[in-house]
Amino acid sequence: MKKNLLAWSLIFLTGIFVLTGCGDSKGNDSKQTTVAGDRVTLKVLADQVPHAELLEFIKPKLAQQGIDLQVTILQNDHGNEDTDNGEFDVNFFQHQPYLESVKKEKGYDLANAGNIHVEPIGLYSAKYKTKEELPANAVIGIPNDVTNEYRALKILETNGFIKLRSDLQEHAATVKDIAQYIKPIKLEEIDSAQLIRLKDDLDGYITNTNKILEAGIEANTALFREGKDSPYANILVTKSSRIKDPAIVALKKALQTDEVKKFIEDKYKGAVIPAF
Repeated sequence: MKKNLLAWSLIFLTGIFVLTGCGDSKGNDSKQTTVAGDRVTLKVLADQVPHAELLEFIKPKLAQQGIDLQVTILQNDHGNEDTDNGEFDVNFFQHQPYLESVKKEKGYDLANAGNIHVEPIGLYSAKYKTKEELPANAVIGIPNDVTNEYRALKILETNGFIKLRSDLQEHAATVKDIAQYIKPIKLEEIDSAQLIRLKDDLDGYITNTNKILEAGIEANTALFREGKDSPYANILVTKSSRIKDPAIVALKKALQTDEVKKFIEDKYKGAVIPAF
């Protein structure tokens, strides 16, 4: 009798070990959304401004829904890699054209989980206050990554400085694609992280609003910038298989509210534009 009881006890304990040691019934691994009791921890990798600020704004609302946001500030260019491998559940720092270019290059299985805001790219200057003041042969720094270089060249074209080839690929261009210089300027392709550091050596520089805000520069000092019709909305990005994850859907909904829209408009005063 004692042997039978012992045998059944071992079977029971083995069953508990199997159930608790092999993940949940859906096959989620340890890199998926962490669940503790009825609460969920969502790991989000984001740029500091305005992305992390928006996430901090909605954090209390999500906490009431049982979702704890764990926000990490992006420090390198591994954001998509770290999301694709499951280190983070979501990232929030890029627009759709950039995501598509990275997916094409790296083969990541990532998808857009929601449009949140636009950060208009603009031309700034430490020396001049209007575009009319820019001298002949002004040296202008532009970002050297494919998508943002295209954006920089497009606003230079819109403001009458250059004319681009008519047969460009969508969202892709370099200085080699300039068909005509309407006004005499010299363009320098520079890593976007270095542009603001070199601002005193340039007559003008074109960069994204989030970098301007992070540097403590008044965004409305731009000599000119993209309008509200910019197609470069910043997006939430996650694994394609997790687009309908309830916690990620809740994150998107929390960021796409009238309350967040008002927060963006009041805090950034046109430097950041809601995209929902």
